[in-house]
Amino acid sequence: MQTELRTVNAPPAQIPISGAQLLKFIPVVVLGMFVVALGALNPQFRTTDNFGVILLQVSTNALLAIGATFVILTGGIDLSVGSVVGLSGVAAALVAQQDDPSIAVAAAVVGILTGTLFGSLNGLLVSFARIPAFVATLGTMTIAFGIASVLSNGSPISGLSDAFLSIGQMEWFGIQLPVFAMLLTVALAFFVLRWTRYGLQVYAVGGNSQASEIAGVNVRWIRLSVYTISGTLAGIAGVILASRVTAGIAVTGKGYELNAIAAAVIGGISLMGGRGSMWGTVIGFLIIGVLDNGLNIMNVNAFYQEIIKGSIIIGAVFIDAFANKKTS
Repeated sequence: MQTELRTVNAPPAQIPISGAQLLKFIPVVVLGMFVVALGALNPQFRTTDNFGVILLQVSTNALLAIGATFVILTGGIDLSVGSVVGLSGVAAALVAQQDDPSIAVAAAVVGILTGTLFGSLNGLLVSFARIPAFVATLGTMTIAFGIASVLSNGSPISGLSDAFLSIGQMEWFGIQLPVFAMLLTVALAFFVLRWTRYGLQVYAVGGNSQASEIAGVNVRWIRLSVYTISGTLAGIAGVILASRVTAGIAVTGKGYELNAIAAAVIGGISLMGGRGSMWGTVIGFLIIGVLDNGLNIMNVNAFYQEIIKGSIIIGAVFIDAFANKKTS
């Protein structure tokens, strides 16, 4: 007796979407809600010119947030970038006193190298001296601000050359330099984290540093490099800001480190390390930029703005903790 075999065309199995996966879309939804709500409350917000202003306003925080993303992905933190922005601007301003294009370039290089130096110092303290990142970068934050105050004698360094001031006003392909620098850095960071071996190692160190070391990853070098990246981007931001405000001011970057960390966390970068994406950070700094711009247009008291931003940060951390619990 033969048994007849028949095939059944069963529907493809549906893979359920977990709660942790759904949480990844919350920042995008929040950004969309803010744009719609603020546009409805004030027509001035939804103009093309204002969106251009938002991009220019977020460009500095974007550079710092990208640096913070690399650091946080390894399980670290960098509290020094705000002070490094101020110090880099002061260092560049001290050089940019003569109206000569070559001097302006030298000033920009000095400012960027100042940021790189402090970033490398942070990396050495964290990776080789094994000082907790919070303590190490809190110390360098104070040192950087102190040096900037000494160099500037507590006053703005003005009288900058026209060649240096043109940096903040320069346009490439019709895009202002700060915005162009932001877009280019986002693209490079996305490529590095998504498609390179180095990016994979950054995630691995944040996920499990001991297992990464056993697998052959140079954990110390990875940690040193991410802090160096963060410092370099702070140096670039410091040069751009000094050019835009026409002076090197020690307090220019005060508090910027909090906005940078907030942008990364709001965008879904886990404070535990090893989880998140560059696109999340982009959404994060856009949320902060849209919120700041919209509330300013509506003349909301600055103190209330801080309360609102703080509440959003707490909500983002809560979501991150919930997602970690779901995936553990």
